[in-house]
Amino acid sequence: MAEPFALAVDAMGGDEGPRAIVEGIAQAGERHKLARILLVGDASRLTPLLAASPAAASCCTVRHAPDVIDASARVAAALRARNASLRVAIDAVAAGEASGLLTAGNTAAVLAISKTVLGTMPGIHRPAIAGILPSQRGTLVLLDLGANLVCDARNLVEFAFMGDGFARIVLGQAAPSIGLLNVASEPEKGDDRLLRAAEILRASALGAQFAGFVEGHDIIGGKTDIVVTDGFTGNVAMKMGEGALRFSGALLRQALTGGVAARLAAFLMRPSLKRLRQRIDPWQYNGAVMLGLNGVVVKSRGSTDGAGFSRAVAVGLNMVGNNFNDRIREAVSKNVLF
Repeated sequence: MAEPFALAVDAMGGDEGPRAIVEGIAQAGERHKLARILLVGDASRLTPLLAASPAAASCCTVRHAPDVIDASARVAAALRARNASLRVAIDAVAAGEASGLLTAGNTAAVLAISKTVLGTMPGIHRPAIAGILPSQRGTLVLLDLGANLVCDARNLVEFAFMGDGFARIVLGQAAPSIGLLNVASEPEKGDDRLLRAAEILRASALGAQFAGFVEGHDIIGGKTDIVVTDGFTGNVAMKMGEGALRFSGALLRQALTGGVAARLAAFLMRPSLKRLRQRIDPWQYNGAVMLGLNGVVVKSRGSTDGAGFSRAVAVGLNMVGNNFNDRIREAVSKNVLF
């Protein structure tokens, strides 16, 4: 059997369509010249795009998949769409043809099909989406970002163990601190599931790393390296944070273009402003990882452009290149949660 493709990429997912995906692969391909990518989607649309992009064409092999699961598709319909680009790409991972999946498509469909086709790791009841965000500490891991809108204490504890493995492997943190997102930091506050999850974590192998409850302002404040919450709250927190970063950037641009003196100051501050822009650009952090599945699955934001998608490609290549799932599985297997 030939060496597997590094990634199977769903070329039809995302708001911008295959053009942004091909642009992202081209940008990433220039930095990862040996990467081999199985590009899955409508060949009649992909072939011309690759013909116009030698950098993408050099690392891509097209697999035709005529159907698309759009953003409004219900999960039941998505599961029946056997010829859709997302399903064909996931099937390639399950068959060992590709080491991981990358998609900007419908999150609910990605999760449902991945759970059905790939299955979950032993000891994990629900996968979670983990992402890296900027904070005053540097970066932090936030999960879940939308895979599970309602969670019980067991789910939150499992998320904490997977987040710990993610932070150790991806960020290189030896003993990342962990916080449970709550309405207050006092240990007696919160609903029953949060109180129970905190009790279990304090008594678990992660007890020394568990910092207790954190509040919303502690996320960007960097109180802990990992913040654990349910998917509804995590998704809202992530998108609100992205909006705040864009708003701050817009205010800064206004302040630095408001007159001759401001423009002169902006000119003198160009190196610092460039570093700041890179630091707060949400697309720099594009590429969330679905933890707990029997296969690497990376989810790009649907609204990303080519530059943002290239970041997600880099995340996917890093995951498969460092045997991420094997290491997560090993980390989780060492801990008996219940």
